[in-house]
Amino acid sequence: MHYVFHFDWQTDGSHELDAPTFPANLSKIKCTANEDPTLERHFKGHKDAVTCADFNSKHKQLASGSADKTLMIWNLNPKARAFRFFGHKDVITGVQFSPAGDLVVSASQDKTVRLWTPSIKGESMVFKAHTATVRSVSFSHDGQRLVTASDDKSVKVWSVHRQRFVYSLNQHTNWVRCARFSPDGRLIASCGDDRTVRLWDTSTKQCINCFTEYGGSATFVDFNTSGTCIASSGADNTLKIWDIRTNKLLQHYQVHSAGINCFSFHPSGNYMISGSSDSTVKILDLLEGRLIYTLHGHKGPVLSVAFSRGGDFFASGGCDAQVLMWKTNFDSFDYREVLSRHSQRVSPDPSPHLTDIYPRGPHLHSAQSGAIEISPMVADTQTTAPAVIEVGQTLYTATTAINGHANNLPARRIASTSLNPNEDCHSSGQGSTSGSQSRQMGGRRGEEQGMTYPLEMRSDLPMNFSSTLERIVQQLDVLTQTVSVLEERLTLTEDKLKECLFNQSQILLQVRGEEKDRRREMVEEEREGESGSPVASA
Repeated sequence: MHYVFHFDWQTDGSHELDAPTFPANLSKIKCTANEDPTLERHFKGHKDAVTCADFNSKHKQLASGSADKTLMIWNLNPKARAFRFFGHKDVITGVQFSPAGDLVVSASQDKTVRLWTPSIKGESMVFKAHTATVRSVSFSHDGQRLVTASDDKSVKVWSVHRQRFVYSLNQHTNWVRCARFSPDGRLIASCGDDRTVRLWDTSTKQCINCFTEYGGSATFVDFNTSGTCIASSGADNTLKIWDIRTNKLLQHYQVHSAGINCFSFHPSGNYMISGSSDSTVKILDLLEGRLIYTLHGHKGPVLSVAFSRGGDFFASGGCDAQVLMWKTNFDSFDYREVLSRHSQRVSPDPSPHLTDIYPRGPHLHSAQSGAIEISPMVADTQTTAPAVIEVGQTLYTATTAINGHANNLPARRIASTSLNPNEDCHSSGQGSTSGSQSRQMGGRRGEEQGMTYPLEMRSDLPMNFSSTLERIVQQLDVLTQTVSVLEERLTLTEDKLKECLFNQSQILLQVRGEEKDRRREMVEEEREGESGSPVASA
């Protein structure tokens, strides 16, 4: 799929996008889209908003989590099947592949974290992680640890192989939205509704820095590839990049017209993509400090964006229940010329860091008219929606949840035993087609019976019921705050007890040392008395 754009070159070097028609005269310059991002595929299978997405570093796979409580793994091979995993009992808020690509971790509003082995069996290990909604989950770069952020105002670290809790970080005063490890694993960055971004030392478990220049909730945070800078987005439509070595604000972007929900660094560290509630995906050139592309493809807020590990693709998910996969293209820049120029410098400096190329002082970057607007027709994709295989136990429906009864339907039996991305499904094409038709009919019947609507979407609920739910939520919030305060007090009490025990041990050692000294003195006095008595008698 290719798009053609026409530009007027201005005296200031910027370019404006004209309507997609052929130029009337030779003063127009035609630019094909071989350097512009293009829409490769779109994946349909979720029944509600797509809240998170991540690429597999080893296999050609893409994972996505949704408000429909399911985790889906899409194979990038157009002929391969997609897999839907059941297990969470509420909205999935975060998903990530392990660095090795053999595990998938997901977080949910059901207060749990699940560690999945992406096989046809759909097996997962459950962590009862927090006392409130878990907002994000992420692997360390060695794959040994997990970090989670929650509405209980805490950040917790977990051991992957031991599958147990390690320690918690508690200094946020409101819901924590996101937490990420640094590339070397020595730092953790977290942000939340208390309008702060905190930096933690994993060895001392202490907060070593706090950035507070936000006009609203801090929604997302992450480290750049080298680990020298962190970026954070906010509900105030801003995106900021900080140098954690000098604690200075390097860049400040305000290119969206609504809150920014997520962003992702390109592996080269030279670009960044961001998704916003204004229904757009923005692409920033961090070297030049400007907006270069605006992508229109989603019909509603964009909740998640993610680059692939190689940077050649990126994905976006939103409230339209779609996952769009884009081909990057704009990163195909020849860096050899830049490196050759850099090598000709007199002083043998190391490879440039962000501070070598970013402006030293913070300044606001606003949306520019020179940015390219790309509005692809999402329906005109190269491939149709893949066949979906459901793995695991089906979830409770809205009606059964209200009545307090579980609708435990048996999982569908599958003959294959692996998630091979190259697996062809032509042999079972007829069966999958009939099965999809039967599932569609069953889904329509369920919708007619009112079984698949979430509670907040039902229009027949009385007003007093909704007010009661609001009161319950408020009381739960108070309980969450109380529990967090108790946890802090317990932590302080444990520290004081440890200090008391240490002091007591020191006092005991000191007393024992004094007793030994006294005994030595007494023995010496007795010896001196015995040696002096014969002299006195003589």
